[in-house]
Amino acid sequence: MALSEKEIGTLNEIAWKIRRSVVQTTQWAGGGHIGGGLSQVEILVALYFHYMKVDPENPQWEDRDRMVLSKGHGGVGLAPVLAEKGFFSSELLKTFNHTGSLFGMHLDRLKVKGLDASTGSLGHGLPIAVGLALGARLKNKDWRTYCIMGDGELAEGSIWEGAMAAAHYKLNNLTGFVDRNMHCIDGCTEDVMSLEPIGEKWTAFGWNVLECDGHDFKALGEKIEKAQQLDDKPTVIICHTVKGKGVDYMEDKPEWHYGGLDTSMAEDALKSIDRMYNKI
Repeated sequence: MALSEKEIGTLNEIAWKIRRSVVQTTQWAGGGHIGGGLSQVEILVALYFHYMKVDPENPQWEDRDRMVLSKGHGGVGLAPVLAEKGFFSSELLKTFNHTGSLFGMHLDRLKVKGLDASTGSLGHGLPIAVGLALGARLKNKDWRTYCIMGDGELAEGSIWEGAMAAAHYKLNNLTGFVDRNMHCIDGCTEDVMSLEPIGEKWTAFGWNVLECDGHDFKALGEKIEKAQQLDDKPTVIICHTVKGKGVDYMEDKPEWHYGGLDTSMAEDALKSIDRMYNKI
């Protein structure tokens, strides 16, 4: 069922809070992968606050849906989502990447409640997701597995090995997302390692391919629901996004793949986010 206007409004309110939290967490940490943390917000919010079956009171619930953040450096964006969902107190985000903290730059599933996989070495997340999707089939369970990949990450060969295996086993319970913000740590993806025609590549590997504006909840919802209905193979949703989305001085700039924020920069970032959501 398509998202209602009321549901979209609620998700946008959550996305506003998450974007502000990503900025604040980056400032508290002394630095973080903020550009990609901001570009993935709507994907994560749509999943955790509408489509995924999860229980913050029972993080290890066997029948929960699974989510693997293959672009593990985006943990500075995922941790605020897990906090907002209620897996742990948002106060803990003030310790992000500090000595002794539960939260490293790349999140550890043995320390962070609600996290299904430890990631960080790029290219590993999709193979893990393939294993989780196969596990559901072997256990005769109906949980779904979701995997968010960075576009620069698609240069890793293990992504395509995982894609090939998922198609071979016809894992229709697996949905992948590509955060297609067009930038990686070294610059524009098309300059560093060309990905286009990205959709045709996934089709050739045996996947259903859908595309949408990755910041539009209505469009995201339509594609997620369509992926849930397809029953012959895994599905990937190419989400067209903007690196640093919401912070005007970061948007579409590869130099904000990683960065730190002083007080003035953080205040300007928060004001920019508030303007985007018509809060000021």
